[in-house]
Amino acid sequence: MELPVREEELQEIEELCSAATPGPWHVRTLNDDSAMNLVAVSTVPGAGAGQRWPDFDHRDLVAATLVQHPRYVDVGDECWDENAAFVAMARDAVPRLVEEVRRLRALLADKDEGEGVSA
Repeated sequence: MELPVREEELQEIEELCSAATPGPWHVRTLNDDSAMNLVAVSTVPGAGAGQRWPDFDHRDLVAATLVQHPRYVDVGDECWDENAAFVAMARDAVPRLVEEVRRLRALLADKDEGEGVSA
């Protein structure tokens, strides 16, 4: 039986997660004279919507889903907030999902062994 996600793929995902900036990550809506509405993913929670530079440290930002002026980062469907929420959530969710896949596979393997089924 071929599994949809091979163990090698899980290992690659796990390595990418381990190499990334530690979490948790948070969505931040920032603002300044240069970037205008900046939707970003940060390692620290924001103090409030529209926080302006220099009241935020650029080294805390992991990614941006909107840099409005100039239009450096944008997406046609205007899902800036949703994309940032997804990226921030994925930092913790992806490693947990890898663990869950392995846990479920181990349970299935134990069940198959208990029933005398060979793989």
